[in-house]
Amino acid sequence: MIVINTIAELQIELNAHRQDSKQIGFVPTMGNLHQGHLSLVDVAKEHADIVVVSLFVNPTQFGPGEDFDSYPRTLDQDCKMLEARGTDIVFAPNMEEVYPKWPNITSVNVAELDKLHCGASRPVFFGGICTVVTKLFNMVDPDCAVFGEKDFQQITIIRRMVTDLNFAIEIIGAPIVREANGLAMSSRNGYLSAAEKDHASNLYKTLQWAKSEIETGRRDFRKLEEEANKNLAALGFTPDYFNITNQETLDLAKSDDKKLVILLGCYMGKVRLIDNITLNL
Repeated sequence: MIVINTIAELQIELNAHRQDSKQIGFVPTMGNLHQGHLSLVDVAKEHADIVVVSLFVNPTQFGPGEDFDSYPRTLDQDCKMLEARGTDIVFAPNMEEVYPKWPNITSVNVAELDKLHCGASRPVFFGGICTVVTKLFNMVDPDCAVFGEKDFQQITIIRRMVTDLNFAIEIIGAPIVREANGLAMSSRNGYLSAAEKDHASNLYKTLQWAKSEIETGRRDFRKLEEEANKNLAALGFTPDYFNITNQETLDLAKSDDKKLVILLGCYMGKVRLIDNITLNL
């Protein structure tokens, strides 16, 4: 495994692999890796000959008062984990490499989709993600890129962006990796104590409950969402949203929709957690 810090060096390395007809797979991350991230590397290795993982904490997706400054930077630990997993290239650029003129005045936004769910309370979030992912795609020029399905809204938006902007990149979703108690793995879980992690397992249990209600015939989705939010609040969470939506459009689901995804966002103290569960009726 090699660690590269500049775009120029990265492109020289990747062009050499392309001349050997190698397929390039890409996993963009903000570092502070866990087993969920490493599962994305595994998926990329199944679809490509050379796997590139980027480590960059992107400032444009953090809003005022969010945890950009305190977000864990664990480069050495991340590199050890990635090397053990068989990663070929780690791309770890600095701020000036990714944003040569700051502040960045050009942005990429996927209209409407980026205003729903997480976007309603984090208005700059998806614009920041789409902008940095576009930049990283231009730097790496991969054949495929892997994103975790825990961020279901994010991967849906990325897929639409890739289609709309004619990127010749296959977007591959990787299943959610969970702790033994069902809590979806996330870098922000590191902010939680052991007892809080145990309590946070109630998020997945609430999703499973709602899925079961729908599978047994309930179609009053708005009422079901209201009940779920009340249950989460009673458990000590601060709900942001609990939305039963259409998998493809992310619009609130209608009673006759068949492909659904239940999206959840909430706070446990100051820590923001998200999760989802899909179902096909």
